[in-house]
Amino acid sequence: MAGFTSTQLEALPDVPTATDPGDPSWKPLQHHLAITAFGANVYVARQAGDILAEEHDESASNQEELYIVLTGRVQFSVGDERMEGATGALLVLRDPGLRRGARALDPGAAILAIGCRPGCFQTSWKPHHFAGLEQHPTVRA
Repeated sequence: MAGFTSTQLEALPDVPTATDPGDPSWKPLQHHLAITAFGANVYVARQAGDILAEEHDESASNQEELYIVLTGRVQFSVGDERMEGATGALLVLRDPGLRRGARALDPGAAILAIGCRPGCFQTSWKPHHFAGLEQHPTVRA
């Protein structure tokens, strides 16, 4: 049936250029599944210490990014700050100019990275769906 895809993460090929020692397994969700609305990739550590996301900013692309720790423990860096996240941890970067990176603290640690320029997303949800729900204290209305 056209219009959707169902698969397992393990079925996706690794990006072949990720072959240097310390490179994680890079699962190119966006490319493999032909996603065009947002960027999405999964990075899985082969060993503790693997760099899951190189230090970078998104100034050139102007993307906001969301990182979700799928499994294991990961150390994130944002500017001069360091923080640890375990399975289920979220890191949202609304400022494209902030430098960020991620390093695996455990073998097999994995993150999902999602990015898109502000204004690209159009929600199909209605404001009343969120009536009374708080936003995170760092979010400014």
